[in-house]
Amino acid sequence: MPTPKSKQPAQKSNQPAQKSNQPAQKSNQPAQKSNQPVQQPNQLGNIVKAKLTSQDGVPPINFMFNPTELLFHRIVETSENSGARTQAKGQPKVSFSHTKADKIVINKIIYDTYEDGSDVVEKYIEPFKKAIEFVQGKERPPIYTFSWGSREYLRRCFVEKLDYKLTMFLPDGTPVRAVIEGLTLKEADEPKPNASLGTPAPNQTTRQSDSPANRNQKNNNKPAQKGNTGKSSRRRK
Repeated sequence: MPTPKSKQPAQKSNQPAQKSNQPAQKSNQPAQKSNQPVQQPNQLGNIVKAKLTSQDGVPPINFMFNPTELLFHRIVETSENSGARTQAKGQPKVSFSHTKADKIVINKIIYDTYEDGSDVVEKYIEPFKKAIEFVQGKERPPIYTFSWGSREYLRRCFVEKLDYKLTMFLPDGTPVRAVIEGLTLKEADEPKPNASLGTPAPNQTTRQSDSPANRNQKNNNKPAQKGNTGKSSRRRK
């Protein structure tokens, strides 16, 4: 007798194979940024960024990622006299001169513009470069206030040193990632009050009246000092 045919349909073997023409993943995409600091929100859930603000007409410096640490420097200036030594150990005596201005060093400040493809130097690094240039009309760099949230770490400071590098570029050469290896902020002294007790700055009138010819004329018009014309108390014999 013939074997009865199974009524169950056979599994289809003509299923479409996986497409091999799918676009390959871009190899120039950056890896996951594991070295970026994790931003901690405040009590209201908002991330408060550190910043440098100035009253000298220069743009503020905003941090894209908050620093992971702040390094503080405080130094007492001393001098040693090799001729004067202590009686106990014979060490040179130390003279204390003054305390130097406070410094704050911030390392590994990251800026990344890969997602929008903009120039990271023009967008974020230019304000840092302006910080180490003299302000127009003033013989000094701009003065900043370094604050983070409600705390002012340096009320008056300037950028003493800036070291940065570019670590990622687009195929057309546009820099899209910058790392500031070291940013040194140095404390600046307080501005002098307008009504100071010191010698006023010379203006055009005082410069003309204080010329060498006028000084010589004033000296010639001064009365000569009277010498000692009194007779000697000693009598001649």
